[in-house]
Amino acid sequence: MKLSLGFSPCPNDTFIFDALVNHKIDTEGLIFEVVFADVEQLNKWAFQGKLDITKLSYNAFTHCVRDYVLLDSGSALGNNCGPILIKKSNTILKMDSKIAIPGKYTTANMLLNIAFPKNQNKVETIFSEIESLVLEGKVDAGLIIHENRFTYKDKGLKKVIDLGEFWEKETGLPIPLGGIVAKRELPFLEQKKIERVIRKSVKYAFENPSSSADFVKCYAQEMEKKVVDAHIALYVNDYSISLGEKGREAVKLLFKKSGHSFENSFFS
Repeated sequence: MKLSLGFSPCPNDTFIFDALVNHKIDTEGLIFEVVFADVEQLNKWAFQGKLDITKLSYNAFTHCVRDYVLLDSGSALGNNCGPILIKKSNTILKMDSKIAIPGKYTTANMLLNIAFPKNQNKVETIFSEIESLVLEGKVDAGLIIHENRFTYKDKGLKKVIDLGEFWEKETGLPIPLGGIVAKRELPFLEQKKIERVIRKSVKYAFENPSSSADFVKCYAQEMEKKVVDAHIALYVNDYSISLGEKGREAVKLLFKKSGHSFENSFFS
């Protein structure tokens, strides 16, 4: 079976999917047509049902659960890995301060809404441009994700709040950032096969960490090896192999806090 598969060029995604995409594991007869895109673009495509399988923000998943099921493998979910709100050291933030966000449907924006519900003066942009917008004074603050967690201090920017820490203090659970979903219309056995193949790919990556180096570096926004390695270590973990009971509990709670009901049928 040939299936379209979308994920971002960020190191955690390319690390996870390297073995699957580059034929290092048995894909059990599945053939994947890969599409790379920014996470917010993937979110919007999910609303359109464009791809058979896709990475997306958990916040976006709350809006397309009738069309997709969440796979147990491949998630970005963990501790101390949430989005960070940053600013220049001399900037004083107010209720109406302009904040750059990496997309309306990102989990990062959902967490910002929970922490600061009254601030709605937001500018949507690609995540990799947020630091520059803050430095140039085009926005008062920026909500950073991905590699930028590891680079903002070197550019003289200051942390306002780590929204991952905020979530963990509020809930005692890991923060669910992004997951892998498959079209609900696919046969159940095919959904489970996809889930199984992705899990094999994650395990292969863990067992052979240097194998994916070239693939990861080819697409990484931040080419410095120590940053790429830190990115992977932060976002790829045991929850990427399987959500487990605690991971599923965190996803259910995110649905609740975002104002959406959750059903067990949302899982594959």
